[in-house]
Amino acid sequence: MKLLDSERQNFIEPLLKNGWKLGDPDDPQRDAINKEFRFRNFVDAFQFMTGVAMLAEKADHHPEWFNVYSKVHITWSTHDCGGLSMLDVTLAEACDAMANI
Repeated sequence: MKLLDSERQNFIEPLLKNGWKLGDPDDPQRDAINKEFRFRNFVDAFQFMTGVAMLAEKADHHPEWFNVYSKVHITWSTHDCGGLSMLDVTLAEACDAMANI
């Protein structure tokens, strides 16, 4: 279910304060959140991606992402509802926790 306006303020605002951005780098008007994570090296970035992949698979909700060496760029949005849902919020928060932010 797509987040209501009141839910967006409660759940999305804290993510924005933690470095997440609204939109998609390729489509800023898209109802999505995205963030670039930087790590010390490729192994750390890959370890982070593996952890996110395990959570995403368990939730049956998968990110759009791009990795180059020590950078991982993640976009979350729920295609079924055409925008942001609590799954996106929960998994974005998990990404931050895994990245030790």
